[in-house]
Amino acid sequence: MPEFLNLYYFCNGSENRTVEYLSSVYSDKDRLAEVIEEITKEHLNAKTIKGKSVLLKPNWVKHSSKTEDELCLRTNDNFLLSTLTYILKNSPSKVIIADAPIQRCDWKKMLSITFLAELKKLSYQFNIPVEVIDFRRQIINTRQGNVLTEVRPLSDYVIVDTGEKSYLEPVSLPNENRFRVTCYDPDRMREAHTQGIHKYCIAKEFFEADVVISLPKIKTHEKTCITGALKNLVGINGDKDFLPHHRIGGTQRGGDCYPGKSILRYWAELALDRANHRQQSVGSRYWRYLSAILWRLSIPSSEHQLAAGWYGNDTVWRMVLDLNLIAEYGKSDGLISTHKQRQIFSLCDAVIAGQGDGPLRPKPLPLGFISFTDNSPLNDWIMAILMGFNPDKIPILKKTGLSSQGKKITLNGEDIEMEELARHTQYALPPTGWIKYLNFCQ
Repeated sequence: MPEFLNLYYFCNGSENRTVEYLSSVYSDKDRLAEVIEEITKEHLNAKTIKGKSVLLKPNWVKHSSKTEDELCLRTNDNFLLSTLTYILKNSPSKVIIADAPIQRCDWKKMLSITFLAELKKLSYQFNIPVEVIDFRRQIINTRQGNVLTEVRPLSDYVIVDTGEKSYLEPVSLPNENRFRVTCYDPDRMREAHTQGIHKYCIAKEFFEADVVISLPKIKTHEKTCITGALKNLVGINGDKDFLPHHRIGGTQRGGDCYPGKSILRYWAELALDRANHRQQSVGSRYWRYLSAILWRLSIPSSEHQLAAGWYGNDTVWRMVLDLNLIAEYGKSDGLISTHKQRQIFSLCDAVIAGQGDGPLRPKPLPLGFISFTDNSPLNDWIMAILMGFNPDKIPILKKTGLSSQGKKITLNGEDIEMEELARHTQYALPPTGWIKYLNFCQ
């Protein structure tokens, strides 16, 4: 069977392609469930689900900081509940809903009492266990300001080494410790990633599931431009110390954090390293303060970001594609097979997408779509087009080597060509570090 992408569009014209109208789509759980059934039933049905364990992997990046976050920050609660309802109708043996948010995410704020009550109600109604799991190993308690480590034991994970197959291998050098995550200890990163070794910490539940359904929220992303089906699988990794997000230094120092070789910016990075080495100590605050001062003194532009949130980030897309490699070819013994081990389905929430400084500070974008696919690159390529971006200029898409041959695309049940989707484009505001670059590439 050819790889497929099924799209459903909720808007009849520009008059109802608004945040107000599309918010009402989320409110109508029955209609959502009907649409989800319509675009998934060929692949998700009693034949493929009955008696199987199902993992639903939403985008639960963090709790809401403002009201509009409920619309564009995470996979919408009612979207998830409608999906769960349809899955339960097909009699799985159990359903697990899980993700690994950022370490500062307040899990209790993110998952409302009402939402958890609905999950419990559905579990009781269908007499099928529904479990919600936080995949994180490390959490920052924002109320007390302390770091909680080993929240889940390492025995709950499988360490998978992609080795020389890693997309990070071409930028890995012996005896160098250049990979970074902004708020994590670089020494721990070095243990997982160096030349010939590229380890990831994958939750066991992922390998134990018979059916994996990813539920991304389509948004812009400061480091990859777009986050969707590909990026959502990063959440199967439970320890961010295993996730390279950039390489220290400017582009003229062998890094990809910012363009050039500013000494002040490099000192700011080194000060931040000192802070991350001392996360549990009083001295950490001093080094963070010094890092911020040095960074401001460098007079950074929009392409200069200490967290490498710009178009020149050459690390995150590699890490994301590593995790997609593991998702499809990884085994529970930690090895990478030469044969695909499982099929990953993605059911994407793009009813109201996120634009601007995503993934953590997006603004609502009334896109009006739901998509269902077994081809993550194809899905994200199409979503980029729908958001007005040139996919050829986005590394996470271009590097997948996507070919449209043999791909079946449907829109509201009708076969269409990829080019026809351009008429549904809703131009999104890019992340700050991508604006000049993408405007230049139009």
